[in-house]
Amino acid sequence: MTETKAGRAHLIAGGFPPGSAAGHDHDYARLRLLGLLAEREIPASVANDFADLEKWLAVSRLLITYAAGPYPDAAQCRALQQWLEAGGRWLGLHGTSGGRAERVEGSRQRRTVKTEHHAILGSYFLTHPPICKIRVDVTGDQSLTRGLGASFVVEDEPYFIELQDPKSTRILLTADYGPSAVSTAFGTLYPSDTSLQPDGKTRVLGYTRAGRARGRHVRRARPLPQSRDSGVARRRPDRHHAADVSGLVGERRVHRAAAQCHRVGRGA
Repeated sequence: MTETKAGRAHLIAGGFPPGSAAGHDHDYARLRLLGLLAEREIPASVANDFADLEKWLAVSRLLITYAAGPYPDAAQCRALQQWLEAGGRWLGLHGTSGGRAERVEGSRQRRTVKTEHHAILGSYFLTHPPICKIRVDVTGDQSLTRGLGASFVVEDEPYFIELQDPKSTRILLTADYGPSAVSTAFGTLYPSDTSLQPDGKTRVLGYTRAGRARGRHVRRARPLPQSRDSGVARRRPDRHHAADVSGLVGERRVHRAAAQCHRVGRGA
């Protein structure tokens, strides 16, 4: 069983192939996240992908991932699952719910391949239409979303994600993208749009999950600020909603914890 060590974090921020930005400003995201950890005196290790994951999990209580391509393989997923069951916590940002993509005959687009890490994380990235303005609705009064208000507006990629275990999922953030947010991926890459909630309009952007052991899954659901610069997402410190990461490594033990917050941009 992989154990956890209180007070440390391991940050993974990078694209694929190794050394590639993959259309994202990982350097800024990495520095911003490390800065937030430093403000709370939480020491951290850093990696570009999931290599040597088990070594770093053994000395960490919190895993933060901001990925555009990298994902854990089967062996790393087993180590991650054990670590979560031992009390580790996972904050997954942006493309963490993506991973490997495969070519589809007759289409220029690629389809996300569902792997072991999607079941652990609890969500699976399908696609996203072009960047647009989104009103994000905050559901319920949770410590993870406290201070965000009832809703906020962002300009960002409208993510379509499929929840892997809706019954154990507590939804924190949702959005109704409206009729203009459509994708040709459905009927070509995927049989149908499985990101839609039962109301047929809203999609999930942030959530928590109930754990199999004592406690709950925790998915951090705070927006990171961003602006558009030549198509690359950049975080703006002056518009940041300070993430209370100390709450993720603090007093409350959470078993089989995981986190997913897709880039919901800067708060209103």
